[in-house]
Amino acid sequence: MMSVDGRKFKVQSCGPPSVTSGVDPTRPTPVALTIAGSDSSGGAGLQADLRTFATFDVHGMSVITALTAQRAGRVLAMEPARSRMIQQQLEAAFADGRVGAAKTGMLATRRTVELVAEWWQGRDRPPLVVDPVLDSTSGTPLLEAGALHVLKTRLLPRAVLITPNSPEASRLTGRPIRTRAAMARVARELHEQLGCAVLLKGGHIAGRICADVFYDADGEVWFESTRWKGASRPGTGCRLSAAIAAGLARGVTLKAAIVPAREYVLQYLRGG
Repeated sequence: MMSVDGRKFKVQSCGPPSVTSGVDPTRPTPVALTIAGSDSSGGAGLQADLRTFATFDVHGMSVITALTAQRAGRVLAMEPARSRMIQQQLEAAFADGRVGAAKTGMLATRRTVELVAEWWQGRDRPPLVVDPVLDSTSGTPLLEAGALHVLKTRLLPRAVLITPNSPEASRLTGRPIRTRAAMARVARELHEQLGCAVLLKGGHIAGRICADVFYDADGEVWFESTRWKGASRPGTGCRLSAAIAAGLARGVTLKAAIVPAREYVLQYLRGG
């Protein structure tokens, strides 16, 4: 169910999202970039991002920020990439000017956050979606202590959209989020502080309906779906932000990119 200005519309499950309608097949394949950590299990991280880009008929490029050893939802080890290597990957990715949109996931270190923020500072860069990954699904910290302030003050303001879940949004603002009213207040606060659009995900809020709130200069829009009983899979946040970035790379507007992105994640949760 999608709610716009108080009116609710049902979003039907209809198989893999159709992303090619109205697209000129003679045009070059759109390109999206993921700046994220590698998940050796393949369930999340840049592996999930690249798979999502491919589903949306977008060529995926990557900047690897960290290596992890993972299994069964557990992070066994993590090793950040060297700053120089991250810089060189960014330079290589943008060398031919093909990147149409980018997203970030696990950034791991304060220096990596600074590098990405510097890359988008004062330059004509493609739209950036930031998934502010702080912890793994199992609770392992994925951003070093001391980097949160830099993330909030230097990188998030350069994004066109941030996609925090409620625990991440709570840590960014210091405010508890237990209700939809609190979600709306925090989304608005983040938008006003950072200047970017906010898609605050409500999957951690109990209830039969799972709701996300989008907030930008035009106000709030709610996206709703029935909670899928027993559905818990890694990498949902990765896939959502990657699907939105894929839409932006194809030239879709931000709000229009969210609907198929959410449907894609719902299908993933349902085992599709």
